[in-house]
Amino acid sequence: MVNKARSVKYRSADYLKTKEDIVEYLNAAIEDGNERVLLMALRNVVDALGGMTRLAKETGLKRESLYRTLSEKGNPRLSSLVAMLDYMDLELAVRPRNSSTR
Repeated sequence: MVNKARSVKYRSADYLKTKEDIVEYLNAAIEDGNERVLLMALRNVVDALGGMTRLAKETGLKRESLYRTLSEKGNPRLSSLVAMLDYMDLELAVRPRNSSTR
């Protein structure tokens, strides 16, 4: 039985303190291969960096649109994703796979 008086709700955002933490977290979400995992990870990073209102203010994107975009069924446009990554001081990159079949 869990003692609710002593337990603390887990929030991923509480552990995303540095840019390196955020990069590793988002890369792990991408490696998972599940879109929902990446959307959840992006939401957690946004939360760690000040929330949706701050993201909307800094990017010029509408807050309501951001909530929809980062929802479980969200489908971010590339321009929105780039704006969010810019806010996070990150960039989108492509790299070769480690396979030698090609």
